Amino acid sequence: MKKTFDIIILTDSRYANPTKINAYIQNVLDEDNYVKKALEELGLVVGRLSWDDKNFDWSNTSYILFRTTWDYFDRFDEFSDWLNRVSKKTKLLNSEKIIRWNLDKHYLIDLEKKGIHTIPTYFIEKGSNTTLKKIHDENNWDTTILKPCISGGARHTYKLNLNNLEEYENIFQELITNEAMMLQPFQNSIVEKGEISLIIINGKYTHAVLKKAKKGDFRVQDDWGGTVHDYTPNHKEITFAEKAVKACIEMPIYARVDITTDNDGKLAIVELELIEPELWFRNYPKAASFLADGIMKLK
Repeated sequence: MKKTFDIIILTDSRYANPTKINAYIQNVLDEDNYVKKALEELGLVVGRLSWDDKNFDWSNTSYILFRTTWDYFDRFDEFSDWLNRVSKKTKLLNSEKIIRWNLDKHYLIDLEKKGIHTIPTYFIEKGSNTTLKKIHDENNWDTTILKPCISGGARHTYKLNLNNLEEYENIFQELITNEAMMLQPFQNSIVEKGEISLIIINGKYTHAVLKKAKKGDFRVQDDWGGTVHDYTPNHKEITFAEKAVKACIEMPIYARVDITTDNDGKLAIVELELIEPELWFRNYPKAASFLADGIMKLK
């Protein structure tokens, strides 16, 4: 049976058909449109829908491409159920297997085992009986970042130090009752230089940006006042990012590799984004064509 669509680009309900458009939403629409046009130029029939669209039969498209599904971590149980259902009806890009792996930042353990250097991380499992002070004492850490293992947009991300642990202890206890958390020593280069995001498509580097936190903050996301700048990575940074992607449980068709120089002067993975990363096609539109070419090769 012939399907109506070759591929559906996924967004979330806020950006499917917005009636009020500000600069932020316009960027979302532009980013998705770069991909849509690149796919259509190859003769593919392309749609764009919210992932939770109740009226669409997902078996009616050959592929779905995750792009701006930026509410999934706020609706995780619902998203997870949907993912399970839809993966039986069509092909996911990236795949359900790699999405499940990348959803939870325990994947950092897998990368370390394969020789990819990551920021030192202490995982606090759901229901753990411990305190922030105890963890800091055991690891001899003074300034750290606490965040959930499943998260995005800096949700419940806190910068801690030995003077404010008591202030955050209650929220920490509340969080670990419901979800696993992770603690990392704060990396000074994040505020001194910024966080480098390298875009890898079909296993190859295409372009990069540098994300900087606003003065007095540590979060580089634009939700918190962070800014994005053009960046030309060196050979070592590109090689490191491509190697990290090759260390995934399978090769993703797209990836964003967020890296920094750690406090020991080594390149380290901050995060590997394989689900719905912003890829900044507006900075380098040709990358959308590289992505479309990679999708065509799957057909």
